[in-house]
Amino acid sequence: MKYSLELTSATPPEWTRAVLSDLSAFLQDHADCERKASAMALSFVAKYPDRVEIIPELIATGIEELEHFQQVYQHMARRGIALAREIPSDPYIKALLDLCRTDPVNRFFDRLLLASIIECRGAERFRLVSQGLEEDPDLKEFYHRLWVSEARHGHIFVKMALEYFEEPKVYARLAELNTAEGRIVEGLPIRAALH
Repeated sequence: MKYSLELTSATPPEWTRAVLSDLSAFLQDHADCERKASAMALSFVAKYPDRVEIIPELIATGIEELEHFQQVYQHMARRGIALAREIPSDPYIKALLDLCRTDPVNRFFDRLLLASIIECRGAERFRLVSQGLEEDPDLKEFYHRLWVSEARHGHIFVKMALEYFEEPKVYARLAELNTAEGRIVEGLPIRAALH
């Protein structure tokens, strides 16, 4: 059974160049994303306390994302980069959430699958950053480790969906959302941010 997915739209090389040319802004945005990812995992626990089969993995994922935030912050502190004063709205995440159906069961379903796609996109982009950081071996290794971690998180959320929904339904909806995510990515402005 396949838990991962192939993204339908590759991140363009211009994105990597934008990140590497303004690494401070990227690190600030990345820190914000890790905070939000931790909060998202724990919000599943708060909203769906009856989904006991997935609560342990959600808690572990929330803790791991918080550890990633701590690690990004340590890299920022060594470079004298402050956290952003405000977390701006993320047009990528907003567009994805607009794809969610509104009834409670399907919203839960869609949110799990979107979490998988978001983690897979993060893995792709952390790989690109790692490959582009030739002059900073410490940061290069950090982003290599994150790439591996995010890819694993992508699998976790699909496995969670399969706890509650039939396999054909999971993969059909995952394909729909993945295609829509590709169109969203292609329409985003290029900036020194994770999304």
